[in-house]
Amino acid sequence: MDANSIRNVALLSHSGAGKTSLCEAALFSTKAVTRQGRIEDGNTVSDYEPEEVKRGGSIQTTLIAITDDGCKINFLDTPGYDDFRGEVVGALRVVEAAAILVDATSGVDVGTERGWGMCESGNLPRLIVINKMDRENADFDRNVADIQATFGRQCVPFQIPVGQADSFQGVISVADPNADVPSELADEVEAARERLIEAAAESDDELADRYLGGEELTAGEIESALRGAVLRGELVPILATSATGNIGVAEFLSMTRSYLPSPADGVKPKLTKVNSSDEVAFEADSGASLAALVFKTTADPFVGKLSLFRVYQGSIKSNSEVWDVTQGQSERVGQLYLPKGKSQENLTEVTAGDIGAVGKLSSTVTGDTLCTRDNQVTFDPIQMPVGYYRVAVSPASKADLDKMSLALGRIVEEDPSLQMSRNASTSETLITGLGDAQIDVAIDKIKRKFGAELRVRLPRVPYRETITRTTQSEYRHKKQSGGHGQFGHVILRLEPMDRDQGFEFGNEVVGGRVPREYIPSVEKGVVKAMDEGALAGFPIVDLKAVLYDGSFHSVDSSGMSFEIASIQALKKGVSDASPILLEPVMRLSVTVPDAYTGDVMSDLNVKRGRILGMNPQDRVTVIDAEVPQSELLRYSQDLRSLSQGRGSYSMEYDHYEPVPQNLESKVIEEAKRLREEDD
Repeated sequence: MDANSIRNVALLSHSGAGKTSLCEAALFSTKAVTRQGRIEDGNTVSDYEPEEVKRGGSIQTTLIAITDDGCKINFLDTPGYDDFRGEVVGALRVVEAAAILVDATSGVDVGTERGWGMCESGNLPRLIVINKMDRENADFDRNVADIQATFGRQCVPFQIPVGQADSFQGVISVADPNADVPSELADEVEAARERLIEAAAESDDELADRYLGGEELTAGEIESALRGAVLRGELVPILATSATGNIGVAEFLSMTRSYLPSPADGVKPKLTKVNSSDEVAFEADSGASLAALVFKTTADPFVGKLSLFRVYQGSIKSNSEVWDVTQGQSERVGQLYLPKGKSQENLTEVTAGDIGAVGKLSSTVTGDTLCTRDNQVTFDPIQMPVGYYRVAVSPASKADLDKMSLALGRIVEEDPSLQMSRNASTSETLITGLGDAQIDVAIDKIKRKFGAELRVRLPRVPYRETITRTTQSEYRHKKQSGGHGQFGHVILRLEPMDRDQGFEFGNEVVGGRVPREYIPSVEKGVVKAMDEGALAGFPIVDLKAVLYDGSFHSVDSSGMSFEIASIQALKKGVSDASPILLEPVMRLSVTVPDAYTGDVMSDLNVKRGRILGMNPQDRVTVIDAEVPQSELLRYSQDLRSLSQGRGSYSMEYDHYEPVPQNLESKVIEEAKRLREEDD
């Protein structure tokens, strides 16, 4: 299909506003399906994953392609819950426009604000759909006022509903001068039409002069000016629908065709030559050299990977070959698909401006650029959101151990906003994401797709131990068991060091009291003993150990004997050197709307945080603080609750400092309990 006849539109909203139901209604209206599914029945085309059916909401971006009046519309139905924000980021990279849904019963919500903000940062044209107009307490005028108060007066009704709540039966197009208008709505529609004509005139100097001069503008001039203003983001149409009642859906599709940009006239992506900063002139032309972007990857143990891609220029054909610039290798393209929920329709070609899918690419992952080998170009990478909510995972049984590594790797490949790592300090495998819901879904998928059952718990805090005073320690290792015995005698001086100085070993032996060949064994023993502290088994840090005396036996002494002696000497000496626990402290940066600043700061104080500074910005405040890591293990949920989902944060390790005495015994008891569980 020609790029001018394609519309790529992301559906955004707060969770539960009806994006999936709108897709279902659009499919039914265009006769792509014979029966309109319902979220409650778990039979919609878009939400087909078992996890989505179970939760009653989207957890991934789904492509819903429909053909309406000679125009192909690719809707990307995105999740509304913030934990799956990475899916939204990927979708917004490959569309020219967005439709933001608002629940008519609850109005502008945090997800609405987030969707608007993401469109603003990407300079995407958009329209707003007030959905669920047939529900009790639905009020179009109240929602319009709420939208305009939140986002500005550029949001203008392009439709007037006929009735609302249980009397909602249709919509009237304000821009259509030939629309059939009930007499009771005549004044309201006329006032709305005047506002639209003014908006059209304001967007064009020539039209403004004619309008102010009293000249009447034609319907074609008004529509053309309005479309130009929408494409530039100067105007945002407000529409009304009931997706489940299939009311206003045909008019929504008409607005999408008429007012939203095609790939030919949308925002141009940045395309550069490989190994060069030179930008390439972009053209949404199927005859041009190939440039495509993979924006989503799904993993399946049977089918393998399924890669969703957007072709910007050129085309991709089934049974062909492309060059993956990001991976630097050729990829064999087998059968191309058009995903339709859990099924796929075979395609022979995906042309410029369109979206398709291909299975079993060997190395290609989300964010990769596909092109031809003789004309290598690249898109900027997709900047996925970074999560800080972390859990430790372990296999539920020995059989799950072999499957765990493969399954985690495939799930992380499917969702790049998830990260897998290994904490050497605690010997735990960690998954980091945007929140608990994202992690829970990943664990459910691993069990269903790969048959691996994983246990999840909060990660262990990597506490450390250190000493607070200088002490001497002596240990004599002597063992006789027939033949050569074992003998090693060391006297150590243990000294505390400044924080984060690590470990230092010194040798002050004189007169050959400990032969030189045994000194490395003494240091080896000290280092080995430092891995298990005296208080709770945590590694010892910031310590200087000096070997200043000892003795040996000409026959029975050995490196092993001195290593054992130094291990015992260190353990004994640390116990006598007033050991304390150290905890990691994180540098935390919280961005929160001004209305919630006080609550967030109070919570940080309860969490033993130190406020380092506050930086007021446009209606938000950035709070910088130092907070112990142990207090931040669930901060993703805590901040969401405190700020009604409007806050965000980042954190990184900063330093270690002593655990307060009143908490030390609790940490020690918990460490002992966990060790017993492991045993």
